[in-house]
Amino acid sequence: MKREEIVLKVNGMNYKIDIEPCRTLVEVLRDTLGLTGTKKSCNEGECGACTVLMDGQPVASCLVLAVDAQGKEILTIEGLAEGEKLHPIQESFLKHGGIQCGFCTPGMVMSAKAFLDEHPRPTPAEVRKAIVGNLCRCTGYQQIVDSIMAASEMMNKK
Repeated sequence: MKREEIVLKVNGMNYKIDIEPCRTLVEVLRDTLGLTGTKKSCNEGECGACTVLMDGQPVASCLVLAVDAQGKEILTIEGLAEGEKLHPIQESFLKHGGIQCGFCTPGMVMSAKAFLDEHPRPTPAEVRKAIVGNLCRCTGYQQIVDSIMAASEMMNKK
């Protein structure tokens, strides 16, 4: 199969890679760049586990071809923390029990980040609507909503 050289900007760094044009962004993030925080699950854009931010908007990276991500700013869960200091959303998920098995957590956190960037003082109902594209099998969602609400409060104090 024909290969193509592309440049992806992920978490503020440029990566020059040689790939098959049919590879999805989640495959390249995990298998080529080693950024395994983004989870690969349904491959149909239904579960939200592979959610990353592209130009600040949440996208299912299993539905995006890596070649189509060129020229975009891609942010993964690995790019949220500043060194050892977790992002307030990550801290809040830990503190408020928004993590059970952890498989959905990166996608939930990234969806929450995009949402809180646009809606810094949401209601619980707005948070529930914002995470509708992210499925969790473990928590029943209340701890996730609580985590996002608490993160909103933390972020608004800064």
